[in-house]
Amino acid sequence: MMKIQQLAAESVAIVLSGKNLTLVLQALWRQNPLLQSQQRGAIQDIVYGVLRYLGQLEVILNQLVKQPLSDKKLRNLLLVSLYQLYYSESPEYAVVDCAVATTRKLIKNKGAAGLVNAILRNFLRNDTSLLNLANAHEVGRFSHPQWWIDKLRYQYPQQYEAILQANNRHPPMTLRVNRRKTSVADYQTLLSQYKIESRQVWDNALMLFKPVPTQKLPMFEQGYVSIQDAGAQLAAPFLDVSDGMIVLDACAAPGGKSTHLMEAANIQLTVLDNDQYRLGRVSENFKRLGIEPFRQVCGDAALPSSWWSGKLFDRILADVPCSASGVVSRHPDIKWLRRITDLPMFLNMQQNILDALWPLLKSEGKLLYATCSVFIEENCQQVKCFLEKHSDARLLPIVHGEVNNGQLIPNCFHDGFYYALFYKV
Repeated sequence: MMKIQQLAAESVAIVLSGKNLTLVLQALWRQNPLLQSQQRGAIQDIVYGVLRYLGQLEVILNQLVKQPLSDKKLRNLLLVSLYQLYYSESPEYAVVDCAVATTRKLIKNKGAAGLVNAILRNFLRNDTSLLNLANAHEVGRFSHPQWWIDKLRYQYPQQYEAILQANNRHPPMTLRVNRRKTSVADYQTLLSQYKIESRQVWDNALMLFKPVPTQKLPMFEQGYVSIQDAGAQLAAPFLDVSDGMIVLDACAAPGGKSTHLMEAANIQLTVLDNDQYRLGRVSENFKRLGIEPFRQVCGDAALPSSWWSGKLFDRILADVPCSASGVVSRHPDIKWLRRITDLPMFLNMQQNILDALWPLLKSEGKLLYATCSVFIEENCQQVKCFLEKHSDARLLPIVHGEVNNGQLIPNCFHDGFYYALFYKV
């Protein structure tokens, strides 16, 4: 357990210094190739958990120390240990003993090990009162930065607590059934034969009762299903493609929506992204499903002159870069790394992409604007701004039981998304 604690604490430190959680863990696996799958799983669970409940853990830790801890290694190790003591099934004595031993190994200060032992045992004696104290602070209760809490409370006064709570849940594992190869009912039956329970969320989306490794999904490599959040699966139906259409998926990587569009109809698809490495992942997804995009291009969606062939599109999907405030349950690092000052950058990027793509759309064509955000600046306010600038744009209604004015609020079944469908007159 010592190695797990140490690597988890180091990973938390790297993420909080400003690094993407997914990339940090990928680098960790490369640097430690001898780690067993069980160890990787334990480290990943701890790192995700600490970031998920960081606000609460920090408030508790601040109550347990008389003065701020200047040693970041010590602080991160304590955060990891507190998470293990409260949220994991590891024996309490083992967590404390390993934390003390890890401290002796990593920190030269002779008194550090005794301090760690005292802090963790103090927590075990007073955990209920400490948790109550954490809940008295909004950052401790919701484990989000205060600015994020304030923004959601202002924008969603009736729903902000539910959104914050959804962000701290473990996300579901949801499959998209490839209707070209099987039906939802038939694949659900196949899952049952493998003792994998599921429920249909809507359309082609099957949510598993318990996540399973990809390699345990029947017929996955044969392209029968893809892993995709139920909210993300709404994009293709909303865009309303049909056979023979010329379609652009801008900002396409990693390709979940692109492949869904190709499953929906026989279209001539251009897959665009500005990251060549991420485009490689798109190609892998298409290959597994046994389909090929019409054209795959590395380029900037805001600069069509560098990649556009000059042929107008019947449909355009603009799944634009955003704050990702709707997918925090899958990426808990986002809420701690994102700054309120980042929003103007995203807003400018979104406006540039929309303005650049609109001339590429045929008359009577449709453009679907999509974000994985719940912040209204990136969503309905952005749409209002676009309509004011483009007299030939009309906003079409999106009819779906859980989508309110284009906004899908995150909950235990899906992430948060926003969709706006424009029609060109």
